[in-house]
Amino acid sequence: MASADLRAELDCCICLSLFTDPVSLRCGHNFCRWCIVSALDAQEAARVYSCLDCREEYPERPALEKNRKLGNIVERFLSAQSDMEETGIFCTYCTKSPVLAVKTCLHCEASFCEKHLRRHSKSSEHTLVEPTVTLEDRKCSTHKEVLKYYCPMDAACICVSCWVAGDHKGHDVKLLDVASEKEKEKLRSVIEKMKSEREEAGRRVQNLKDHKTEEEEKSVRFAEKVTGLFTDLKEKLKDLEKRIQGEISRQKEQVSLSVSDLVKQVELHKDELTKKINQFEGLFNFTDPLTFLKENVNSVDISDVIGDVREAQCLGEDLVSQILHRGLLHFAKNITDMKKKRQFPVMEKSDVLLDIDTAHNKINISRDLKSAFYTATSQDRPDGPQRFISCQVLSSRSFSSGRHYWEVDVSRAEKWIIGVAEESLERKVNGVESFIGYNEKSWGLMLINSFGVRHNNIYKPLVSDSSVKVVGVYLDYEAGRLSFYQLCDPIRHLHTFTASFSEPLYAAFSLFENSSIRIMK
Repeated sequence: MASADLRAELDCCICLSLFTDPVSLRCGHNFCRWCIVSALDAQEAARVYSCLDCREEYPERPALEKNRKLGNIVERFLSAQSDMEETGIFCTYCTKSPVLAVKTCLHCEASFCEKHLRRHSKSSEHTLVEPTVTLEDRKCSTHKEVLKYYCPMDAACICVSCWVAGDHKGHDVKLLDVASEKEKEKLRSVIEKMKSEREEAGRRVQNLKDHKTEEEEKSVRFAEKVTGLFTDLKEKLKDLEKRIQGEISRQKEQVSLSVSDLVKQVELHKDELTKKINQFEGLFNFTDPLTFLKENVNSVDISDVIGDVREAQCLGEDLVSQILHRGLLHFAKNITDMKKKRQFPVMEKSDVLLDIDTAHNKINISRDLKSAFYTATSQDRPDGPQRFISCQVLSSRSFSSGRHYWEVDVSRAEKWIIGVAEESLERKVNGVESFIGYNEKSWGLMLINSFGVRHNNIYKPLVSDSSVKVVGVYLDYEAGRLSFYQLCDPIRHLHTFTASFSEPLYAAFSLFENSSIRIMK
């Protein structure tokens, strides 16, 4: 009723409608501007002015003061009424002004405000619900009776006729409020579970954000380590280059000095030859044979030729090459020490050998236990509990802790699967069920009809810009990570499986016709 009382306070006593441009007289009463101006004009002939509400008289025509506050209240009231008309449900019996309803009676098909609800029948057949205008939704579409019961068997709201003689006859039904409370209990349980899941999701989000921050910080530290390592490498190479360039400069100086000495000797010899030539040419001026012979015999004395280019020193390229070779070998040996200094993990290859006792009889194993070849001729090995009846083979060594790395050459295989398998992988099943990646016991990278990875028979395709010839396999058992890398140029990461390993793992290989693989040393 608050809405109706407020409306009465906002009505002009002249036009009995909401104030329009409200103004006030000195006595404090309010009117529409147009209403009071018209009334004062009518009073002007009698020269008596009075308030039409309290009848207070004024000796002169009263001044009108605009009541802005009252005008604002009217505007807000009109706005609120507009919203109520759009969204609210009003009392059916409040005809003078709209008042919001608090209940709707399904039997009366009417809505009531608090005042009229007090006069409403309290009979049980008069079912009260929250205010609604969609009364048809509250009644049975078949019997046109109020829906009072809930049938859990059919998950349907029904009327009494549905229960007594209709489709739900004999069903264990419940009153709507009882069923509603029971469903609310279920819903509360669901909500609690969802809240728990929401909290868990929040923790996961925070963990992921923390992981992102940690990995970003780790990447910065790793980049700094890489920069430091390459700084060390550059310094070592620069020192080696300096030594070699110094040796080249030293030999260049020696060659230069040697050639310069030889040039001086040859030039002296040349000058001496010039003098001898002039002397001998002067002998032709003697006409007396006796004098010529005596002078010629005594004068001909030519020293041996010296200073040939073969006597000059040459750059010792063999020595320079030897210094370079030994320096690079020493540099290569120091790389491991430099990586350890910068705290880089050294990824050493694990010694992975093939286990003949697990190999299918159409797989030929090399003597060094590093290569496996498909062969159409059976190897006639004796059967045993470890031997596969599918064309597969495992490593002889298992991994139950630590980090391990190995490389596999697949360049001679048209089709292949490589990966790891748990010790309990079934060996005696025909078909793909025991293939690597086709069960929960194994994880595999494969090239069959397409290139991809598979675990628990869930396949994920991968894209490679170039044919995969060598694959690196990295296993971190405690971290539960199995990673595959393409080692052709460019070297790149292919895929990482994450799992909680519970059994020892073996390197595993599947072969097909015209295929062979090799574990690289």
